[in-house]
Amino acid sequence: MLTYEKLKKKPSRFLALTSLRVEEFDELLPSFETAWGADVERRSQAQPRQRKPGGGRKPTLKSLADKLLFILVYFKTYPSKKCKAVCLV
Repeated sequence: MLTYEKLKKKPSRFLALTSLRVEEFDELLPSFETAWGADVERRSQAQPRQRKPGGGRKPTLKSLADKLLFILVYFKTYPSKKCKAVCLV
């Protein structure tokens, strides 16, 4: 699986997949952590929960760095539905 720890050791591949240098990613990460924490807090203050926190499937992307990496790679390589249909059929 693609992780931040593995990918940061290959700067040219990191740049190709995210359009950011590792240093730029490291500068962006604290802002993402703040925004992620604020969103988690906002959702916890919303409607009362039907189930206890922690139920359901455990996350595959455990670190916030991996989550941010996934978002950046996804938005850079986002294939449209038509592209997916052509490539996967």
